[in-house]
Amino acid sequence: MNLYIIATPIGNLEDITLRALRILKEVDIIFCEDTRTTKNLLKHYGITTPTDSFYAQSKLSKIDKIINLLREGKNLALVSDAGTPAISDPGSILVSKIRQDLPEAKIIPIPGASSLTATFSASGVLGGEFTFLGFLPHKKGRETLFKEIAESKRPYIFFESPHRIEKALESLKKFAPDKKLVIGRELTKIYEEFLLGTPEEVQKIFKDNSEKIRGEFVVIVY
Repeated sequence: MNLYIIATPIGNLEDITLRALRILKEVDIIFCEDTRTTKNLLKHYGITTPTDSFYAQSKLSKIDKIINLLREGKNLALVSDAGTPAISDPGSILVSKIRQDLPEAKIIPIPGASSLTATFSASGVLGGEFTFLGFLPHKKGRETLFKEIAESKRPYIFFESPHRIEKALESLKKFAPDKKLVIGRELTKIYEEFLLGTPEEVQKIFKDNSEKIRGEFVVIVY
């Protein structure tokens, strides 16, 4: 009874390990954030393993279903749409519940692509430590976080959506105008790009190039 936490490509379909491909072929069921997205990956590599959905709005009964399948001795895989499951996605809830209710089950991580480490490795930010915030809250506690970022000497990294990146830059300009930013966009894709500058400078880049406001962003503030 194994649950494999499998990292999938964040853009370029070649960014998947040989081990991940082997296990995706061998498991009984692959649980996906979006089965349509995962099936594109599986089709690319000729993998025909059955899929089922597990996403943020999944009911607790889906967790119970997964635990019961493990009890039956099934080997399962968990994937998100892109990157490593349980990092800013609902996978952590599932893993926690399995560790609580079925401690004898093996939970095996299959490492791979990560937008977080990819952006940091190409950022030029010195030192190996940072604070990771995942996706910022939409309202409650958001201003407090920006004040915390402004006062910290340690780099902060967070994810942001295209619908909120401009608001994030406005807040950074207000609370941390002298900080430097590295923003990764379209990572591993043909239009991959890293934007550098102060909050105001990056804000101007987006203002002058509205087509860049697409996809998810990885923001480093230092």
